[in-house]
Amino acid sequence: MKKVFLLILVFCNTMVFSQNFNSKLKPTIEELREFISIPNDALVSEDILKNIEWLSKKFKDRGFKTTIIKTEGQPLFFAELPKVTNAKTILFYMHLDGQSVEPRKWDQDDPYKAVLKTKNNNDWKTLDWSEMETKINENWRIFGRSASDDKGPIVMFLNTIDLLKENNTSIPFNVKVILDSEEEKSSKPLPKAVKDNRDLLAADYLIINDGPLHVSDNPTLAFGCRGITTINLTTYGPIKPQHSGHYGNYAPNPGFILSKLLASFKDDNGKVTIDGYYDGITIDQQTLDILKSVPDNRQQILENLAVKTPETVGDFYQEALQYPSLNIRGLSSGWTGKKARTIVPATATAAIDIRLVPESDGQRLKELIRQHIETQGFYITDKEPTMKERLQHNKILTFESGSVTNPFRTDMTLPFATWLENVMTTNNDDTLVKIRIMGGTVPISPFINELNIPAILVPLVNPDNNQHSPNENLKIKNIKYGLQTFYNILSTPLD
Repeated sequence: MKKVFLLILVFCNTMVFSQNFNSKLKPTIEELREFISIPNDALVSEDILKNIEWLSKKFKDRGFKTTIIKTEGQPLFFAELPKVTNAKTILFYMHLDGQSVEPRKWDQDDPYKAVLKTKNNNDWKTLDWSEMETKINENWRIFGRSASDDKGPIVMFLNTIDLLKENNTSIPFNVKVILDSEEEKSSKPLPKAVKDNRDLLAADYLIINDGPLHVSDNPTLAFGCRGITTINLTTYGPIKPQHSGHYGNYAPNPGFILSKLLASFKDDNGKVTIDGYYDGITIDQQTLDILKSVPDNRQQILENLAVKTPETVGDFYQEALQYPSLNIRGLSSGWTGKKARTIVPATATAAIDIRLVPESDGQRLKELIRQHIETQGFYITDKEPTMKERLQHNKILTFESGSVTNPFRTDMTLPFATWLENVMTTNNDDTLVKIRIMGGTVPISPFINELNIPAILVPLVNPDNNQHSPNENLKIKNIKYGLQTFYNILSTPLD
């Protein structure tokens, strides 16, 4: 009976929402344009403070009490509504910072000045914003930095609060919001900040509104994210670049030294060959069934990547995400292109990232890599080698280790997960996509570990949004979807 009541309530909420939608979509878009206009480069402190100032006003206007949480880095933004007595609490996580921009690579003059576009065949046509006065087409898109990652969801949330008030609909639980200001640079201050503000942030559940929907564009829930850590490996040749005519065949080339080492990390099928790298990971039949239920199209993925054959760490895409990765994200040595020089380079560097799963430990995996490098005959140091070290060792490598952002994975059978699935599927004809663990990283583990609460991702934006890249965009259809999703979540009693 309780479930029937829940479904009826969500249905009624959706009907009310539909009646109010046209009046709310335009204000949401206008407020998003205003928010985008404030630069939010994660590397620029002044940007972050201006965004927090804007957010403080906008949340206070909606009746929230706001707090600026000081950290060892940029401050965090926190807001909460007046408490509902004897009710549970949901904490919503989003982030206000954005990736840096290179304006010359964007198809608009200023990435922080939102542009409205429509697709004409395979080309994008810029529209005047006055077009919205007479109609709003759901296939139009808003282009601008952080339109989708992650300012769009924040503005959707704020305008949903407005819509609930307009409909005299109360929220049947307590609401807290935490907005990260360093998500785009690994959120290093977050663990300590969460620990120091444990009582303020205390909640029963955590909902993360970040990332895109599944590529099918269907409603999506993700129950985990891979973590990440990094290392930089540098090998050495002559102490300074040498003329390749004079010293080719004599001065060791660091590019060849590094390439042989990197080749030893994986076999021809892309599986890591380092002893113990995949230890602790088992996938039973029930888990396989969950992974196979995700509607990935193998051929489409390969066409999008423009590759004939994928690596075979897993038998299919979702299975591959259940294992830690070992990725060369960048290589550098000497010069290339028109600036190429006929030299034996002095150094060669590989920048590596490792995506982590709950069964793997970032520090342990880095130690396994280090041990493997030693078996290849390298002398390892954590800084540039001295002249004495250079003359004593044939193969020298500098091993620089980055911080660890831990992964998380929530049990998909928890009552909170069931409640959220019911909310997401009621009056929605599209099949809900349930992803066991996403490939990307959201720095949520401090909340889970410190607050001891389950976390589930509720993505809202279009999968082809170009986040982190030039021409980032948000489809207006997804603004509608986000408003409706927030409305149903915020108006449905918890089980």
